[in-house]
Amino acid sequence: MAPLGPGCYELRVADQKVLYGSSKNVALRMTSLLPWPYGAGTRRNSDKREFVLVNISRVEYRTIACETTDQAKKLEKHMEEDLGPYLFST
Repeated sequence: MAPLGPGCYELRVADQKVLYGSSKNVALRMTSLLPWPYGAGTRRNSDKREFVLVNISRVEYRTIACETTDQAKKLEKHMEEDLGPYLFST
């Protein structure tokens, strides 16, 4: 389950790193990873959303709860610097 508060998320398909990010509400942000009418939110990158939809049965995700949004942003920066590259940027 995704945290209802601040944190980070990462999506993979097998060994392929797909995307990552942080949010002040990870659960809400995760709902924006699918295109309408399946997802919510206003993500503007349809390529990301379509990729997740096409691969939904193979997508693995992890979420990490943080105490603050600032802590989540720092963790996201670490993911960007130390764990990349990802198929899509945040």
